Amino acid sequence: MSDTPGAASRNDCRRWDVPQLDDAGDGLHGSGMDTRERAREAGFEQGRQEGLAAAREQVLGQLALLTQLMQALATPLTELDEQVEKELVALAMAVARQVIYHELKTDPGLVVAAVRKALGVLPAGTRDVRLHLHPDDAQLVRELLPAGQEQGGWQIFEDVVHDRGGCRVSTETSQVDATLESRLARAAAAVLGESGEPA
Repeated sequence: MSDTPGAASRNDCRRWDVPQLDDAGDGLHGSGMDTRERAREAGFEQGRQEGLAAAREQVLGQLALLTQLMQALATPLTELDEQVEKELVALAMAVARQVIYHELKTDPGLVVAAVRKALGVLPAGTRDVRLHLHPDDAQLVRELLPAGQEQGGWQIFEDVVHDRGGCRVSTETSQVDATLESRLARAAAAVLGESGEPA
């Protein structure tokens, strides 16, 4: 043997061949590739799930905001509908009042019918009945009711406070409000309900 380090190692050396890698991963580095691929797929799936959850939260938040916005848009329309309905009833009452005034000019018997209806509400045998009428209506009632009614226990009082077309009847124990305004108000209450809200 020689003292040179290179001479001894040349005789003991063998040739080393690099192992072949196959597609099945049986080679030296094959199992590492599979592990990396699986880790990459697992990371991708985890990221996809987290992204879907974040997107779902964002969509639900936007949906809640849209729902609130739609409700806020519908509220003024509901209030507007109620106000329009009330104004339409007020307009209908004004038209009805004008029609009644016109009818009173063409058919004065309507006043007498209102008086008879108000008197019919009183209990039988009621005495000291006082009719409060507009001066024009009082004159019509005096002319159209049979003679002698005032001696039958009721008197007519002219009252400029009342509109034409109605009357107020009072006795010692009761009172009947058959004024045009009160009858129209009862008609409006029947249309809108007792609370003033649409029925």
